[in-house]
Amino acid sequence: SNSHEGATAGEISALEEAFRKFAVHGDTRATGKEMHGKNWSKLCKDCHIIDGKNVTTTDVDIVFSKIKGKSVRTITFEQFKEALQELSKKRFKGKSDEEALQEMYKLIEGKGPGLTGVTKTVASPTVSRLTDTSKFTGSHKERFDASGKGKGRAGREDLVDNSGYVSGYKHAGTYDHKVQGNK
Repeated sequence: SNSHEGATAGEISALEEAFRKFAVHGDTRATGKEMHGKNWSKLCKDCHIIDGKNVTTTDVDIVFSKIKGKSVRTITFEQFKEALQELSKKRFKGKSDEEALQEMYKLIEGKGPGLTGVTKTVASPTVSRLTDTSKFTGSHKERFDASGKGKGRAGREDLVDNSGYVSGYKHAGTYDHKVQGNK
């Protein structure tokens, strides 16, 4: 009757697979048999169980605390299914409990952490503006050649002019004959 209970012992359901993936996420010692609150709420976020209307982060936390034992910090797969049952009533209001739960399973099956909300690095206009060497001005532009490749040390250090004049002084080298000319 129910496809989820029909899975033979050896083969794990798509739901349990998702449970395990989230259960071990970010925890190298985890066996995948129980899940921490942190990963539970990640699962609820990544699988869009939290929709911000019917189910909020708070709901998810409350259900977790309610379902897990007093002295433990994790839930088992069985408790996980109980928690989903609780939330499915809120998430899919107006559906029968059975239907709501099936919908809930559909949200989760086959998912894993990060697969749903993978953040692509977005080239933000700010960063590209700051790293576009062709727009650099002043002494900074001296640090790059035409192709935008850094010149390394030569571009940063002013190779020292020991003439004693302020760099770029127009009349460099004229002091002596001024003084002598005035005698």
